[in-house]
Amino acid sequence: MPNPKRKFSKSRRDKRRTHYKAEAPTLTTCATTGAVHLPHRAYTVDGNLYYNGKLLIENTTATA
Repeated sequence: MPNPKRKFSKSRRDKRRTHYKAEAPTLTTCATTGAVHLPHRAYTVDGNLYYNGKLLIENTTATA
């Protein structure tokens, strides 16, 4: 079983972790629907599934 050769101090560990930062995701706006979404991802608008501004799957639940 792997075992570290020596202990890393809390200071050394914390200095390494200073480079770990949260980044805000890049968002794009659809020209067709105006929905804000992640790029290169499918997204839903009113139950319809879109990708790159094109309707992939239409909402089939009828509202009567």
